[in-house]
Amino acid sequence: MLENVNLKRKLSREEYDGLLPLLQSRLYDLEKDCWDHKVPSVIAFEGWDAAGKGSAIAILTQRLDPRGFKLHSINLPRTFEQSRPWLWRFWLRVPNRGEMVIFDQSWYQRVLRERVESRIPANACREAYSDILDFERMLADDGAVIVKLFFHISRKEQKRRFEAIAASPLEAWRLTKEDWARHKKYDRYLEATEEMLERTESEYAPWTIVEATSRRWATKKTLETIIAALEQRLGGRASPRRASEEAVGKDADLRTAMESLEAPEAEN
Repeated sequence: MLENVNLKRKLSREEYDGLLPLLQSRLYDLEKDCWDHKVPSVIAFEGWDAAGKGSAIAILTQRLDPRGFKLHSINLPRTFEQSRPWLWRFWLRVPNRGEMVIFDQSWYQRVLRERVESRIPANACREAYSDILDFERMLADDGAVIVKLFFHISRKEQKRRFEAIAASPLEAWRLTKEDWARHKKYDRYLEATEEMLERTESEYAPWTIVEATSRRWATKKTLETIIAALEQRLGGRASPRRASEEAVGKDADLRTAMESLEAPEAEN
């Protein structure tokens, strides 16, 4: 599956600057519509280290009303969490009615990182697939919109980004020995990812592969995917789209300031 993904997709700065305010404006309106109509949503970000998940999340939440969403960054389970059913900590974070919950990494680390790093036995990994399908089925049956995004970059591109981070005095602290160790296991993670995508694809919780070599392209695809999912769920209850001039002109100064913080080396 992943070997057929076109990782050369790009978006020019001009196109990106024209699209971004429209997409962010639309997301803001849909967030309010979901709140008004009590439609919960779950957005799960998965992908390679340094693939740009954090940057996409930052832009996704930049124009949302902070009262309408929660963001959870997921790490390996802590000691007290390991004594409970493994999905317990995710059940505690499911959205309230009308709320959007964003996961920076999610329950899929059970069948990715915990699997590849041999933190769980093989039988626990097999059982996790059934647990995940049941978990997502229950969320969907309760009315939640589920969007699952996998940010994909090549092994070569990941190495390039790691080296760029390591060379930056301001960014080098982000890169750890564990990051490099996982990079060396790229092929094993690729195999685990392929199986994960195949076994957990469903009509009610589909996967979207985000070609993430270009951060601008990845951001565009992320926002468009979420917008499409929310619009489909809301149907006729979704607000009409705003005039483009209004969206482009809104908060122009802040938009320029935020874009200046993007890492320039991430674009090819």
